[in-house]
Amino acid sequence: MRNFYLWISDNKNTLKILIIITTLSVMVRIGAALFLGNQINDMPGVSDQISYHTLGIRLSQGWGFTFDRPWWPATQAGEPTAHWSYLFSFFVAAIYWLFGPHPLMVRLMQALIVGVLHPVLIFSIGKLSFNSFVGLLAAAITAVYIYFVYYSATLMTEPFYITGILVILLISIWITRNSDRIMQNRRQSILFAILLGISTSLTILLRQAFILFLPFLYLWLLFVLKKKYFASTIRFSAISFLVILMFILPFTIYNYERFGQFVLLNTNAGFAFYWANHPIYGTHFEGILTQSTYLDLLPKELYGLNEAALDSELLKRGMQFVFQEPVRYILLSLSRIPVYFMFWPSPHSSILSNISRVGSFGLFLPFMLLGIITTLARKGEKKVNIYSPVFLIFLFIVIYSLIHIFTWTLIRYRLPVDAVLILFAAVGVSELFLKIQNGKAFKHS
Repeated sequence: MRNFYLWISDNKNTLKILIIITTLSVMVRIGAALFLGNQINDMPGVSDQISYHTLGIRLSQGWGFTFDRPWWPATQAGEPTAHWSYLFSFFVAAIYWLFGPHPLMVRLMQALIVGVLHPVLIFSIGKLSFNSFVGLLAAAITAVYIYFVYYSATLMTEPFYITGILVILLISIWITRNSDRIMQNRRQSILFAILLGISTSLTILLRQAFILFLPFLYLWLLFVLKKKYFASTIRFSAISFLVILMFILPFTIYNYERFGQFVLLNTNAGFAFYWANHPIYGTHFEGILTQSTYLDLLPKELYGLNEAALDSELLKRGMQFVFQEPVRYILLSLSRIPVYFMFWPSPHSSILSNISRVGSFGLFLPFMLLGIITTLARKGEKKVNIYSPVFLIFLFIVIYSLIHIFTWTLIRYRLPVDAVLILFAAVGVSELFLKIQNGKAFKHS
């Protein structure tokens, strides 16, 4: 067993092992794509793919961002919609334009791209934050994590969105770990600012909720780098924000031309916040109501408003729910915690959903907790502090979770957190591995 650990930890074998893991990752995701096939079904948790499939067809045929009949949540036939990710809709439309309206082609393309990138990115983050052994374990877990395998084959934003978040975290960690070389070189500093700006922009275009984490990310970068490179860090942040603005602004202008009012990117925040905090729940949140129930909750006097105006008005009313009953809002938000971190089977879920939940988050949660405890228990130079990459990982887990706990919670909204919690699962597994080997706790290098 000792020799096995040394063989894995040997840098000469790291690339070989990573290639094997990545190959496995691609194969199981392609298998999932073939299993789901060329049909689009209204399955629980992935019903959004019906909308992206339909939008992909409409865009590829030149109809733009519209539907040919009344559509969820309250879009009239032929009326403009900004409820769905522009970027992912373009991705689906491009494949449909090239190969025809075949969902299987989207599934296979997505499975291939994510199957390679996801384990490679998590390995890289694990290596920089812990060591190569933890990075390889995290990549291996990622390769077979059922939730990731399943969603990688769906016409949903999750696979690319999670990949985008990992790219952002990796670039941010790389910058802080190599700050002396990067921040002292003006060209490199600008290059990394542009790279961070592009990756952040693409991630936001997949799901605008990530905007809420940006202040925490850039404040962390500013805090870590400012002591030595204050002026360079300000320039770095300004360039990165400029890139983000350049990506988002065209869609903002496009939305204004269609709706006649300001819409930064998508028209879904108001719907989500209104429904998530409606008095119908009392103080006990339910993850999914029937579609007809959601529509019945829309105020009748708002019927006739376009999608953007309705979204804006619903956000105002959702905020009114909070201000009118702040105690209920707090209790309701607390009730979302078990929904968000659910790992047990439910009689209300399908067999596939229960297997995915228990066989992924349920299976690895004990190792994640062990890894977190082990990491936080470090002492001396290995102790976690605000300057360490692990702090950024913890920051993302906490802030991103709070964003959804205080807004709208579904299990799939937790998947980006799962992606980085897997790092701690790898730490937990390595801890047990070396305890068995040495009879003592693993001292991370």
